[in-house]
Parts: sequence; C-alpha cells; structure tokens
Amino acid sequence: METTRLSIPNISCLHCVRAIKTELENINGVLTVEGNPERKEISVEWESPASVEKIKATLRQINYPAVE
Repeated sequence: METTRLSIPNISCLHCVRAIKTELENINGVLTVEGNPERKEISVEWESPASVEKIKATLRQINYPAVE
C-alpha cells in the first residue's frame, strides 16, 4: 500500500473534495481518499493496479489537476 499527497489548486470546498473522492474511488486499487479544502490537497491510499499516473489522469479528466 502506498500513500500519495497531491496539491489540487482547484479545490474550494467540501463539495469539490466529495467529487474527487467519488471519482478516485472508482479506480481499481484506490483504498481511501481524504481531502482538505483549506490546504487544497488530497491524500490517496492505493495499491496495484492503481498508480499515481492513473490518479493524476483521472484528476485532469474531472478538472482538478494536481500540481507538482
């Protein structure tokens, strides 16, 4: 199991966090998704077959791209 923390500048409220959580939890291998709208970041626990690339690609598709 791995944990990835990502900065998401487009997060502005808990609704944004719920939308992200719903989409990321549909990825096979994603275990948990937590978000903090004040810090504009999410934390994702995942295992194979999920990957950071799949998580970031999904975030881009739903208009919440992660920044490095």
